[in-house]
Amino acid sequence: MIRFENVVKRFQRQEVLKGIDLEITRGHRIALVGSNGAGKTTLIRCLLGEYNYRGRISVDGLDPRAHRQAVLSKVGFVPQLPPPLRMPVGQLISFAAGVCDTEPQRIGVAAERLGLDPNRFRRHPFVKLSGGQKQKLLISIALGRDTELLVLDEPAANLDPAARRIFFDLLAERWDTAAMLISSHRLDEVAALVNRVIELDQGAVVLDDRVADLADLTSRLGCRLVLTRTDDAFGRAIRPWGFCTSDGGRTWEGVVPGPDRLRFLGVLSRYAALLASIGMDELPQPVPAEVCCA
Repeated sequence: MIRFENVVKRFQRQEVLKGIDLEITRGHRIALVGSNGAGKTTLIRCLLGEYNYRGRISVDGLDPRAHRQAVLSKVGFVPQLPPPLRMPVGQLISFAAGVCDTEPQRIGVAAERLGLDPNRFRRHPFVKLSGGQKQKLLISIALGRDTELLVLDEPAANLDPAARRIFFDLLAERWDTAAMLISSHRLDEVAALVNRVIELDQGAVVLDDRVADLADLTSRLGCRLVLTRTDDAFGRAIRPWGFCTSDGGRTWEGVVPGPDRLRFLGVLSRYAALLASIGMDELPQPVPAEVCCA
């Protein structure tokens, strides 16, 4: 589906991509990882036809520069940094739907599932939205239509835990129909989503490895945390995950999305000295958010 052949990109004297050779087919869910400056975003921009480069890139046989509109019609893209658009939200949704040849309602439904009411912000300039609201809208535009390739650059960086859970559900619905290229500087952020890892370092591929395809984006973990003592800071950190306590803060219970388990454990690691026990069990079926108390 996608082929990179000896792709080289320079910015003045700096060679940012150094002869990239890759092939991506449907069914591949790729974590594109590497430190800041490794070349991840530049590779994505070349794939989208935004940069000139040496070498060859093809998407279903089409050159992204020569056939940019046709290529972009196959791609759902979530950028790392939201563009500084002053267009009102309602107009942006209508514009994106027209470019993508889809119904604006599909984008609106995806936004509502993520917790963003597009009608409420219809007249708000996109640039005036919060970081999380911008991210939800960009994800809705990318996932609110049929695409063959999803290119996601740090897609969940600004999402709260509840929105991340819905984001995973939206991705799961595209599992069998789209290839995915998910860029992140941290593998643990995306490890549960992918079946292939490509690492860039200083513009070169230093790792291209298949990993166990064990992802179940709809999985949920029932969690019970017992503290050695109550702690207000811990409560402020755990409540956004939908956890609640019935004994004043010694015991906390909630549900964590399976793909977010590493991220959640990272949060808990900050409070390791407070934790008396941690229980995490796979739930037999997704549990709606209403099971957790406010």
